[in-house]
Amino acid sequence: MSEIIKQAKNIIKIEADAVGALVDRIDERFVEAIEIMYSCTGKVVVTGMGKSGTIGKKIAATLASTGTPALFLNSAEGSHGDLGMVSKGDVVLAISNSGETAEILNMLPTLKRLDIKIISMTGNLNSVLAKRSDVSIDVSVKEEACPMGLAPTASTTAALAMGDTLAITLLNKRGFSEEDFAVFHPGGNLGRKLLLTVEDLMHAGDTIPVVQMDTLMKDAIMEISSKRFGITAVTNDDSRLQGVITDGDLRRGLEKWGADFFSLKAADSMTHSPKTIQKDILAAKAVSIMEKYSITVLMVADSENNIEGIIHLHDLLKAGIV
Repeated sequence: MSEIIKQAKNIIKIEADAVGALVDRIDERFVEAIEIMYSCTGKVVVTGMGKSGTIGKKIAATLASTGTPALFLNSAEGSHGDLGMVSKGDVVLAISNSGETAEILNMLPTLKRLDIKIISMTGNLNSVLAKRSDVSIDVSVKEEACPMGLAPTASTTAALAMGDTLAITLLNKRGFSEEDFAVFHPGGNLGRKLLLTVEDLMHAGDTIPVVQMDTLMKDAIMEISSKRFGITAVTNDDSRLQGVITDGDLRRGLEKWGADFFSLKAADSMTHSPKTIQKDILAAKAVSIMEKYSITVLMVADSENNIEGIIHLHDLLKAGIV
C-alpha cells in the first residue's frame, strides 16, 4: 500500500510541476494570442487529435460558455469536408504536443488560403506547426506521469490549464459577468440563481395571507391556517405592511395571555418591521436573507410597503435556488 501511495503522490507532483512551469511562459506570445482571439470577428475553431483532441473539446466548450464563440473541429475530418465549418474571420487554435500531427499539418495550406489566423499550443516550438502558426504557445513538459513516457498525461494537463488560462483571460478582457454566464447556462444551478427573480417564484393575489391591524387574533389564526404559510401580513387602512404574525408569535401569545389571547387585535401581537424583499430582486438574495435571520418566509413589498406577494423557502428549494 505504501508503494501505491508513493507512486500516486509522485504522479500528482509531476502533473502539478507541469502546470506550475507554465507560469513563466505567460509572455508576449500569450498576449498576442489573446489579442488575436479577442479581435476575432468570427469564432475560435479548436482542433486536435487523440488526447489533444479531447482536451480541445473541453477548451472549446469553456471558451463558448465564457463569451468567446467557439467550436471543436476533429483534425482527422478536417481534410475530408469538415474544414467547411471554418470561415474568414475565424481563428484556429491547434493543439499538438509534438507539433508534427499530420492531420493538423494537412489543414494548414487551406487555412492559409482563407487567411485564417493560427494559434498553436505545442510542446515543441521548433516543430512545423509552431513555425507555421501566427503565434505558438509553449506547453512543453519535463516528463509525462506515465513511467514509459507514452501515455499523454502531464502534457494534456498542461494544455488544458493553458486553454483555461486563455478562456478566463478573454472572459476578463470582455468584461463577461455572472449574468452573462447565466444566459449561456439557463438550465444549470448558476443560471437559476442568476436569472430567477423573487417575482418568478412568489405567491400573489388571493394566496397572500393578510389581516388588518384591528382584526381579532382568532380570525388572524384562521387566516394563517387557511393560507398555510405559517404567517400572515398585518396592514393598515391603506393596505401597507405594518407587521407580521407568525406561528412563533401565536405560541408566545398563548403562553402570555392564555384564552384572552384570542380576543386581542392583530396589532397587539404582531412583529413590527418585518423583513421584506422587493419582487425584482434575485431569488438567491431571498435565500441569503432567510439564512441570515433564520426565517423561512419573506413578504414581498414595494418601496412604499405595499404588499405584492409572499415567498417561502420551499419555493426556493423547488426551484433549485438553494
